[in-house]
Amino acid sequence: MTGHMSFGGAPIGKIERVPLRQVWPHEAHNLTTWLEENPDVLSDAVDFELTSVERERSAGAFSADLLGEDANGRTVVIENQLERSDHDHLGKLLTYVAFFDAGAAVWIVAEPRPEHVRAITWLNEASPADFFLLKIEGIRIAGSPPAPLLTRIVGPSAESRQVGEVKKDRAERHELRHRFWTQFLERARARTNLLSGLSPTDENWLGTGAGLSGLAFNANIRQRDCRAELYIDRGTGRDDENMAIFDQLLAEQSAIEEAFGSELDWQPLAGKRACRICKVYDGGYRDEERWEQVHADLIDGVVRLDRAFRSRIARLAL
Repeated sequence: MTGHMSFGGAPIGKIERVPLRQVWPHEAHNLTTWLEENPDVLSDAVDFELTSVERERSAGAFSADLLGEDANGRTVVIENQLERSDHDHLGKLLTYVAFFDAGAAVWIVAEPRPEHVRAITWLNEASPADFFLLKIEGIRIAGSPPAPLLTRIVGPSAESRQVGEVKKDRAERHELRHRFWTQFLERARARTNLLSGLSPTDENWLGTGAGLSGLAFNANIRQRDCRAELYIDRGTGRDDENMAIFDQLLAEQSAIEEAFGSELDWQPLAGKRACRICKVYDGGYRDEERWEQVHADLIDGVVRLDRAFRSRIARLAL
């Protein structure tokens, strides 16, 4: 069988795979040397120009396979592996990126494991550096000399960066809210026992029971405002019951607001299962310089809600 096929009468070569160890018997002596001498092949695979590539640069007790530089002056770390990807080489790659403060990292492997594909994808979302995972194969056509085939498995993209920014923003919000509630509860314990059984959370609310299942006095925060609320939600399939409770309390609106000390926002939340009665205050978890006042407002609001509603909740006709 020949190594040619035909298309419209013209011969077309057939690609044959060549075992990598026949092309480069030794990873460091052969593949690394070849890549150092042929940076254009690697440049084509990563879509940026490598202007210089050097072998065996020391990184403490370790030695990077190749260290390069792109046209913008970024340091590029290159790690080679003529076998399946493994944790050892991934660890080395990350060590070299940190040691050389590299702007990009290229990991060349014979067979990328799925878990390492996910790891490099995650690094492109979470790290300021660009990470590339390339698969290397040896090929020839119709008895030609063997040639490398580099296929990009994972690389940076605008989408991965956007995902990373969303994740960072979410992590920042969670950290901010946890700190907000930690300080909130410390201040609340000095004022009331109403919230003493609660622990900090990274959610946007925390609350305590209002004396009837499904009713709670909550403190709720957003980025720039917050609210103290009575939240009414007796559970799935009990929408009518929630509305009946809301209507009974609404019938006493004037007396309740007098007991609370100001007007409240009565929200039947049309289209939702629950109902809400609340007091909104300026300042949220993004206003860290105002947290002391925000905490004071929320604590005062929850205490006043308890004072205005608890006895009336106990008398509800269900």
